[in-house]
Amino acid sequence: MADAIGPAVGGPYVAAAVFCEKVLQERDGVASLIRIIDRTTVTALGKDAPEDPSVTLEQTLFLSFKAGFARGKMTVAIQPVSPSGQRLPAVTTDVLFEGDDRGVNLVFQMKLEAKEDGLYWFDVSVEQQLITRVPYRVLYQRIAHRS
Repeated sequence: MADAIGPAVGGPYVAAAVFCEKVLQERDGVASLIRIIDRTTVTALGKDAPEDPSVTLEQTLFLSFKAGFARGKMTVAIQPVSPSGQRLPAVTTDVLFEGDDRGVNLVFQMKLEAKEDGLYWFDVSVEQQLITRVPYRVLYQRIAHRS
């Protein structure tokens, strides 16, 4: 079946993909994103501070999709990739797409084991097809105390 725009194919579509401090989800299904962020600065003090960070960062990843012509149960995967290209453990969940303008909002409490500074990418796939990438930069700052 085709509509005035074109053939009946396509979707799901990304409506939003961001890191934030918190997501408020109201009873009516409306989401409010609090403090959208895309970077964190890790500070180490002292002359013996390590060369690279080794911290666990916790942040919230909010993903919002519109189904388009997608229908049925599908798997969404988030694959973090470190600045050096190492693929970190992925997170997956199943969602139900109902088609058309029906949406799906996902909230992930992500823990990132940051062992290097630089730009981390979070690849978002639906049914093993990459549909977007979300950047998150870790800045590492070493501060030596003056004597």
